[in-house]
Amino acid sequence: MIPLDQKKKIDFKSGLYVVSTPIGNMKDITLNALEILKLSNLILCEDTRVSKKILDKYNIKNKELLSYHKFNEKKSLRKVINLIENDKIVSIISDAGTPCISDPGSILVNECVKKELNIFSIPGPSSVISAVSISGFSDKFIFYGFFPEKKKNIKKDLHILSKLDLSIVFFISAKKFKKCTLYIEEYFADRKIMICKELTKMYEQHFRFDVSKIKDFKNELRGEITLVLSEKYKNESKIKLEENDKKNIKKLMKKLSIKDVVSEIKKNKDISKKEIYNYCLELKNEK
Repeated sequence: MIPLDQKKKIDFKSGLYVVSTPIGNMKDITLNALEILKLSNLILCEDTRVSKKILDKYNIKNKELLSYHKFNEKKSLRKVINLIENDKIVSIISDAGTPCISDPGSILVNECVKKELNIFSIPGPSSVISAVSISGFSDKFIFYGFFPEKKKNIKKDLHILSKLDLSIVFFISAKKFKKCTLYIEEYFADRKIMICKELTKMYEQHFRFDVSKIKDFKNELRGEITLVLSEKYKNESKIKLEENDKKNIKKLMKKLSIKDVVSEIKKNKDISKKEIYNYCLELKNEK
């Protein structure tokens, strides 16, 4: 008679299992995820201390855990591939959510693809889907991930994204949020925003307002937050730039920044910030 654990292992093929874990509430884990973690020969963890909390909660004991993060992905690759090639079950989990999505794991997955080894997805909670589902914005969306580190990369990517008329989801650390609000206002003034804090936890909060009011947002944020930007407004101001406005902008451009020019023109006329900003860019590029 085959022991129960051995019988279960027959039901699961050897290979790499990309396992989603809770994004906040510890109860948000699937039965399938718990089963594969119990059967794994090795569990790769972004941070073993964080992962151990959920493993202990569900009584998953005596498992070999290996710290696997962006700084040691390549170093650990050979050991992990050897195990999978020897018909073992290896799971990879991140601190929260799904590995490989703004988290470590892509290098290992690509190596498994290259060597034609089995890869399986064990889906679960997603802060991206959760945020979009309660946003009230368009369900056609693009997920960007974390803001780039360099200013020139932020401006380049946001300029491209601002052309898309759909919802856009970002991850951002609370520490960087204030610095990035300037860029968000500059490129997405014609949209609404929802800021999600502590998703699925007891103190979950959502803040919704027009992007144009983002500088007035004073609430304290901690950890990592999820931002959802709406599709473009359909009720933008119908007032267009007239010749007098353009002449005025040309004069102001000689002594003010684009941001200040936009503010100055908006004081006297209900023209969309986007239209004023785009005209300023045209003038700047003509030089």
